[in-house]
Amino acid sequence: MKLRHVLSYAASPDDVRAMMTDPAYWDQVAVATGALSSAATVSTAGDDTTVVVDQEQAVQGVPSFAKKFVGESTRAINTAVWTGLSATYVVETPGKPTSMAGSIAITAAGAGSTLTYDLDVKASVPLIGGKLEKLVVDLTTEGFDKEQAVGTAWLAGER
Repeated sequence: MKLRHVLSYAASPDDVRAMMTDPAYWDQVAVATGALSSAATVSTAGDDTTVVVDQEQAVQGVPSFAKKFVGESTRAINTAVWTGLSATYVVETPGKPTSMAGSIAITAAGAGSTLTYDLDVKASVPLIGGKLEKLVVDLTTEGFDKEQAVGTAWLAGER
């Protein structure tokens, strides 16, 4: 299943990229999303900056068909490899039958910027894979909305 989500910010593309590669920003996102645990690391090699966010989230409000697959919590390892204003993006969920992969791009938009996630969401579960993918898309979209709220405040100087 495809997931395209656009976040808008009143800041330059370079400022948005700086935020996306700052571990302190991801710490604030973890607080906003209610993460049970979170660790963000950043490393640079040549022109590439790799951001890895390893989080565990409590699972709440999941339909009964998905409970046995998702459990009480889900660990997600988000890896973005930035080159300039774009990144490859992979989300691994150890022990769970779901994954996401795609790209992130930051572009100028008027006086600000947009940050666009283009992702493929996969659930390797016979019969209910499509339902599980839709659930992952919905939960991820909710997370992106919280990420945008934190980013808006961050770029306004609330750190």
